[in-house]
Order: sequence, then C-alpha cells, then structure tokens
Amino acid sequence: MTTTAASPVSPSHVQPARRAASAAGEMVLAALVAVVVAAVGLVAFSAVQWPAFNSSNVTRALTTVGQVLTLSVLALSVWLLRRRRATSVARVLSWAGVSGFVTVTLGMPLAATKLYLHGVSVDQEFRTEFLTRMTDTAALKDMTYADLPSFYPAGWFWFGGRVANLLGMDGWEAFKPYAIASLAVASVIALVLWSRLIRADLAVLATIATTALTVGYASPEAYSAILVVLLPPVLLLAWGGLYRPGETGSGGWGAVVGTGLFLGLAATFYTLYLGYAAFAVTVMALVAAGLAVRAQGSWRAALGPLVRLAAAGVISGLIALIVWLPFLSALRTGTLSGTGSATHYLPEAGADLPLPMFDGDLTGALCLLGTVWLAGRAASSRRAQALGLGVVAAYLWVLMSMAATAVGTTLLSFRLEPVLIVLLGAAGVFGFVDFARWLILATSENPRVKAAVVAVGALGAVAFAQSIPHLLAPEITIAYTDTDGDGVRADQRPPGAAAYYAAVDEAIQAQRPGPRSDTVVLTADTSFLSFYPYFGFQGLTSHYANPLAQFDKRAAYIESWTELQTPDELIEAMDATGLRGPDTFVFRQSDDGYTLRLAEDVYPNDPNVRRYTVTFPEKLFEDPRFSVTEVGPFVVVTRVG
Repeated sequence: MTTTAASPVSPSHVQPARRAASAAGEMVLAALVAVVVAAVGLVAFSAVQWPAFNSSNVTRALTTVGQVLTLSVLALSVWLLRRRRATSVARVLSWAGVSGFVTVTLGMPLAATKLYLHGVSVDQEFRTEFLTRMTDTAALKDMTYADLPSFYPAGWFWFGGRVANLLGMDGWEAFKPYAIASLAVASVIALVLWSRLIRADLAVLATIATTALTVGYASPEAYSAILVVLLPPVLLLAWGGLYRPGETGSGGWGAVVGTGLFLGLAATFYTLYLGYAAFAVTVMALVAAGLAVRAQGSWRAALGPLVRLAAAGVISGLIALIVWLPFLSALRTGTLSGTGSATHYLPEAGADLPLPMFDGDLTGALCLLGTVWLAGRAASSRRAQALGLGVVAAYLWVLMSMAATAVGTTLLSFRLEPVLIVLLGAAGVFGFVDFARWLILATSENPRVKAAVVAVGALGAVAFAQSIPHLLAPEITIAYTDTDGDGVRADQRPPGAAAYYAAVDEAIQAQRPGPRSDTVVLTADTSFLSFYPYFGFQGLTSHYANPLAQFDKRAAYIESWTELQTPDELIEAMDATGLRGPDTFVFRQSDDGYTLRLAEDVYPNDPNVRRYTVTFPEKLFEDPRFSVTEVGPFVVVTRVG
C-alpha cells in the first residue's frame, strides 16, 4: 500500500504564486536588459560631437536608421515566437528591440544636448528642480520650500535622485538619461505583462505600438509616460481579476494584487493618473458587479467584484503611504494655501472631447480602427471589454472635468489625451490583426495577401516611428535653445542669463559656505533652483507650489517689503513672518532698484497666470548686515547678520 503525503498548500494556490514569481523574475531580467541597452546607447550617442537637432537633419536621419534596426529586431522576435523557435532568444530580442527603440527615438535627437525634452522651461523646470532636490537628499522634502514635506509624489524623482547621487551626477544632468532609461524599462515590463496575458507574438506587436505612441505623445512628462505605457495591459489584468463569469472559486486574486501594485505605483509617481486609473478600475468593478448580479439573479453576487476592488484599494493605499504619509502628517498642523492650485488650468484642449480617431494621420487611422474593433468585439473579447471600459472611463473623466469648471476647478482632463490615444492604439493593433486574419482566410491564405498585409503593417510602423521626432520637434528644440547647468546652449548660440548661475552660486557660497540646502533663496529666476539645491522662499507659480507653503501670503509679504524704508524695517518684517525667511536674494538690476517678477493665479482665464514686477529700493540693503554682489544681470544680496 502506498500513501501520499498531504500538502500544506493546495496546488491551486501554488500555481498562481509560481506564475507571479516567474513573471516578476522575467520583469527583473527584462529591466536589466533595458538598462544595459539604454546605457550603451546613450553613452555611444554622447561620444560623438553631433550637430544640433534644430539646425541639422543629421540626427533625425540617424534616428530613422536606428528605428528601422530596432523594428527589424522586433520583427525577427515576432517571427521566432510565431514559429516557436528559440523562444528564449526571441524574448531577449524583443526586450532589446523595445528598449532600443525608446533609446534611439529619444536619445539620438537629444544626443547633442545635456537637457531632456522641453529643456528646463515651464513644467520641466520644476521637474528638474525636484530631481535636483532628490539628488541632494534621500528625505522626502519639498522641492522648493524648506521645512516642508513633499506634496508631489516623489517616487520617480526619488529613484532618479538616488541613481544620480550614486553616479556622482548633478540632478539636472541625470534627468535626460534617467528619463529615457526609465521609459525603456517601463516599456519592457509592459511587454512582459502583455506576454502573460495574450499570445507572445501579439504581445510584442501591442507593446511596440503602445510604446511608440507613448514616446510620441507622453514622453515629455517622463514620470507619467511610465504609467501610460503600462496602463493597457494593467487594465486587462484588472478586468481579469474583477470579472470572473461562471467561476465560484478563488481564482483571479493574483490579478487583483497586480492591479493594487500598479495603483500603488501610480500613487507614488503621479496623482492625476492614480485618480484616472482608480476611477477606471472602479468602473470595471461596478460593471462586473452588475453583470454578476444579472447572471446569478442575486444582489450578493455583486460582493465578489466589490471585495476585490476594495482589496486592490487597500494594497495601493499602503504603498501610497510611502510617499504620502509625511505630507498627510504635516496637514495636522499646517494650513493650506487659500489661492491657486494645480487644478486651476483649462486650456482649449480641456474644453473639448478628445477624438483622436478623426485626426487625418496614422495615429488617427489606428485609433479609428481601434474604435471599430472595440465596438465590434465588446460582447466577445475580454481584451475589448477591458480596453473599452478604459476608454469609457477616460471620456467620463473628461466630462466630469468640464462639469467641474462650474465650481471653479478642473480635473486636468487634457492630460488624459495620451492615455486615450494609447488605449485606442492598442485596440487598433488587435483590430488590424483580426482584419488581417479575416482577409487572409477570405483569400484562402493567399501568400501574396499575407505578404501585402505584413508589408502594410511594417511600413505603417516605420512611417509612424520616423514621424515621432517631428511630433516632438518643439520640445526637442527647447532642449537645444535652453541654457543648461554648465552655462551652455547646445545649439552653440549665445547662452541666456543662466550662464551666470555658476557665478551666482559662487557668490552665495562665499557668504554662506556649507550645504546649499541650508540656504533659502528668493529669486524670480527659479530655474536657478533646478541646477543648485538651494531652497526657495517662493515658487514659480501657485500651481506648482506646495499647498502648505502659503504661496499667497508669501507673495503678499514680498510685495509689502518693497514699501519699507530702512534695512531695520526690512529685517524686522522678514523675521516677523513666522516663515523661514530668505537668506539670499537674487534680483535683476533696473534703473529703479532691484526687481523680482512674481506670479498670481488668475484662473479661469487662459493663460491662468499673471506676471507682475515688484521693485526693492537699493537703500534697503545699504547696511553691514547685507552683502551685495553684482553678477552679470543679477544682483546677489546675502544676509550676513
């Protein structure tokens, strides 16, 4: 007689755990390949003195060559996967191809500049400032204001800052390679996730399409682009965990955990996309609950999807606390600013429903095909259901954002357009594959038809890929025309006032030696804080400012100081604010005195910011307690007593 030892763990639970561990291990390997490919590519690009993108077509031509090579590698991997030959090699080739595509598409056009897309202008200024702060410290401190925790989620910036610190790089200089490499890593992780949800060769096609669209439409905001490229497969994963028709067991919990992990990642990276992703998953759960009730005829059937939704929410909430807890703790004793906020922005794009499927270009054609496929396969394809619910959630978010304007705010729906394009683009790939399959079958698998379909798909991929630098041309141009932290304009033209920042830094350090983070600087040239980790007394605008910083009160204090008559009055006024006052002023010189340009929120107007100038009389600083140094167009005033 033989006996079988009882297993303490049911095989039904072991298999999902093994699959999850296998997927996690594959993601790590894929990420390592992506890091190596990105590092080798970026180092190789920087080893040659290239002409500027905005004054030569050389880098554009080489970008196209690199794109064709990486797409060829991906085509080979698809061919191997379809024929189930050397599948391990095919997977590695697919990882290298996807990460190589990201690297060459972004890295080659930017090869002659140290700056990333959009340079250090407008939004990219505060993002660079944040990375500079996280390079200077591992603590979750605010990017601008002393003694405040970070308001914006620090996840992407914290990792980048730690990498820059480890490599001995300045934050601003690490921004470009880190942005490109992190997007390459996210793209291959998306590929691994796709391959766990759909056929391997189809996963490669879906990944390269969504990656190309992400690079084309979302890459200027690198930390959100990571979430955009991951979102389509995550929605499939979420739908698989929430909607389990005909199943009464405990399957699908791995998908629920994966969904919670993604929402947690979004919470640590980008609050807006967390809000959208959580909303989309909630819509899915409600639909799944409704379908379960209809199928089983009992309201109790709704509990399953709702419990799974709650579980995903708990997981994401615990992860979110990693970066949110310091700010939430500070709320207990802090006071929120009364004016201005990040949601006070309504450009023209936020006042219309985005309808990319009617644009007369390749993106529009792919989105139109995706729209048709979503409508046609909604009843029969779980992929179509998941992506379709994501699209529906995006449009609902847009409508809610428009409605919110009636109460004086928005949901920044214009930033969901890249998400919508990527979701419809993923659906478009599946629609193209289904149409191609139907066409081949309808022609009795005529090899000429097969060849024609493959040729159309390949040429379409190349055509869109080579158009990406054109889509990003304004952002690339700014990366060449902005002055970097070395005081250089990459297009070799005369640099701007930022060329004097190093001398300004030297002047401050001469009067206040020691860590720069011990000094608070008041300046209207806030890009200075993007290159040097001083704290600022006032931010660029209220829309980027920490709500605990009292932006409006600080502006009022600054304006009131200009009306004072003596240094004694100024020092007394600065000390009476209850805030950490400025140790150094970096002014611009004018005939009337020392000037600062400030900003105020004027939403609902578009533009939503009004700039105004305040002037400090020079006599306020004619005192031994202040040191005054002229540096180019700047006047550096440091309080020394």
